Amino acid sequence: MCKKQLKISLILALAVSLIAGCSKDSSTSTSKEDGTYKIATVRWSDWGNDFLKGFVAKTEKEAGIAIDWDTYQNSEWGDKKSLLMAGGDLPDAFWGSLALGDADLAQNSGVFIPLDDLIEKNMPNLKAAFDEDPTLRAIVTSPDGHIYSLPKKLPMRPIAGNSLFINQKWLDNLGLSMPETYEDFYNVLKAFKEKDANGNGDPNDEIPYGGDVISYILPFGMTKGSSKQEYMALKDGKPIYMPAEDAYKEGIEWMHKSYTKGLIDKELFTQDDSMSEAKRKGEEGSLVGVASGWTPDAVFGPNASEYVQLPALKGPDGKRYVMTDAPVYSRNEFMITTKAKDPAKLLKWVDKFYTEDASIQTFYGSFGVGVKKEKNGNYKVLNAPKGESADIFAWTNSFRDFGPKYIGEGFNEKVTLPTDSGDGLKLELDKKINKYAREEFPDVIYTPEEMNRLNTLSVDLTSYVKSMQSKWVVEGGATKEWDSYISKLKAMGYDEYMKIQKEAFDRYQKSLKKAK
Repeated sequence: MCKKQLKISLILALAVSLIAGCSKDSSTSTSKEDGTYKIATVRWSDWGNDFLKGFVAKTEKEAGIAIDWDTYQNSEWGDKKSLLMAGGDLPDAFWGSLALGDADLAQNSGVFIPLDDLIEKNMPNLKAAFDEDPTLRAIVTSPDGHIYSLPKKLPMRPIAGNSLFINQKWLDNLGLSMPETYEDFYNVLKAFKEKDANGNGDPNDEIPYGGDVISYILPFGMTKGSSKQEYMALKDGKPIYMPAEDAYKEGIEWMHKSYTKGLIDKELFTQDDSMSEAKRKGEEGSLVGVASGWTPDAVFGPNASEYVQLPALKGPDGKRYVMTDAPVYSRNEFMITTKAKDPAKLLKWVDKFYTEDASIQTFYGSFGVGVKKEKNGNYKVLNAPKGESADIFAWTNSFRDFGPKYIGEGFNEKVTLPTDSGDGLKLELDKKINKYAREEFPDVIYTPEEMNRLNTLSVDLTSYVKSMQSKWVVEGGATKEWDSYISKLKAMGYDEYMKIQKEAFDRYQKSLKKAK
């Protein structure tokens, strides 16, 4: 080939490459304009992509858009999130509160657009939900008055959270009645320890109590607070920090007494989850008499049939308490970034998820897969395929706990579920104890400045509380050291911590009243 021909060939090649490059850019731009959006979401595990089929795919088609889903696993998300936010190659939106929390939004405040005006113009379903249930609006209204994320209200959630389960077989073996008070409970655990409760001929291999600290001292009024603020609770309608309450001290002293008698797992504060699980789920039978969790099958695995829910125990004040940490409401379920070219079109699509039909399908699976809609408008949650977990089947076929959802008053009564495991069993158990549930500290919103201070203060406070908690349960001394303990909390910023919590709570209350 001559030089002239070579030059012409190179020019032609360059022209083709430029045309190809322009075509790619043009295509990307056009697809954006035609309604293609990139959305990042996070999953607990890799359950495939069936959760994006059926109902979700149908809504995209109806809205005239296409979603390019960027799905991450939670185990890898921490590192990838940092790179994504720092690199600037953002998606158009984030889906689900597992992806981003309050702190992420506060640290990247310029990335997310306010949605309040867009909601008014493009989301009639969500607007109706706001009007029907003011809590929904209150939990997403930021201190500056704007809304930066969309909420959810989950279907088929219990009122109570985790509960204690006791080995009925052990009770029967020893001829014991079900305990009704915290003192009865102590005596039952003592019998589990001193006698051969499991009937295997060895009176020393039983672990009477293998649950957590807060569940043990629950009868003293220590109901678990919001999952986002571990030790915050409400007492007489006002925010409290449970580890600074006298009732907490009394409960810890009671647990120490139990520990010294060998009624508490000696490795409670040193074992990891796999070790404690092995004690409860051993193929040869469980070694644990009582532990806490969602349902017996979740806590005790192959030994679940031996366990029943422990009644709400009457405490020193004559009242009964149960865990109330079963969140129904949440924010940060959908956030739009500044990258989105037509946020209104995106929100019109998302509004399709704020119906009852949508919410049941995005929680259990599409109609015909996870749910059947009856002719009378009721819903029947279908059994998982034989050999499959109901919970995992739901996660495989839906967004489950995450993403926009809303169900109105009375919706749950229209749904029937299998009652032998999973949600159906939990709701049956809930009926027996939920009347003892107490109001919990709400999911308040903090300003970026408050969030930064709380993050700093919480590290020291939580670390100190947990270290003293384990020390006092094992060695005792809560009463003797209480005053110095409170002084240390104050030195660590306890007063400032509570001031922030109270101010955020007051704002939330005002927002709730305004929404009503």
